[in-house]
Amino acid sequence: MTVPSVPFHDGAAVPQLGYGVWQVEDDVAADVVAQAILAGYRHIDTAAGYQNEGGVGRAVKNAGIPREDLFITTKLANGDQGFDSAKEALETSLAKLDMDYVDLYLIHWASPQRGKYLESWKALIELQKEGKAKSIGVSNFPREQLEEIIAETGVVPVMHQIELHPDFQQRALREYHAEQGILTEAWSPLGQGGDILQNPVITEIAEAHGVDAGQVIIAWHLAIGNVVIPKTVTPARIVSNVAAADLELTAQEVEKINALDRPDGRIGADPANPGF
Repeated sequence: MTVPSVPFHDGAAVPQLGYGVWQVEDDVAADVVAQAILAGYRHIDTAAGYQNEGGVGRAVKNAGIPREDLFITTKLANGDQGFDSAKEALETSLAKLDMDYVDLYLIHWASPQRGKYLESWKALIELQKEGKAKSIGVSNFPREQLEEIIAETGVVPVMHQIELHPDFQQRALREYHAEQGILTEAWSPLGQGGDILQNPVITEIAEAHGVDAGQVIIAWHLAIGNVVIPKTVTPARIVSNVAAADLELTAQEVEKINALDRPDGRIGADPANPGF
């Protein structure tokens, strides 16, 4: 099983398939992240808002894998937005993770109503210069705010993490990312385990390859160029999800999944008006 890495425009690179820990309690995170690393994941995605950075840090510390061989992402919580507070927030995250740096630091939500995303982005630029974040990006930004931070600073995020799954494919935003050299990273890549896993298009492809529906969807993400961070605490799923890196779909199969896109397919909050 080989997980490919994809390059950032700043010269770094990220394993295209990672392990997400949203809604995983801290002590559970310590266990499941250890399992994920053992299964072959080298990319772990956490956030201050998940309240499990400590557990992630303990798992990494005990994994026996050199820190430089792992790719760790964390995110700035909405309540910590602002220039000074964003810088302080990463210090807090690094202390919890017990690390000197993270490989990627993201603004978790633009949260436009707060009006602090631009100064937060300027803080991330400083944090990258200081070496505390090797690369910097954003998550859940409407295109308007994404264009604004680029125009105001001249610094383009390496990554934009957004809700993306076969029911909600965000094609227009992905095209903009491609134009700007921004990688697209999918959260809730399996549609939070909903109806998409029972969709006949997906299940027929899975049957043809002798794999499960989740593996088909992860392979589709990889085929269209997304970075993908499925979350599961089930040991067998941790292993099967990372094994999807070896599954190659045909061009026709990819197109069949592309056709599942629905304008009303969003599950999570709208970044333009998230309400928090």
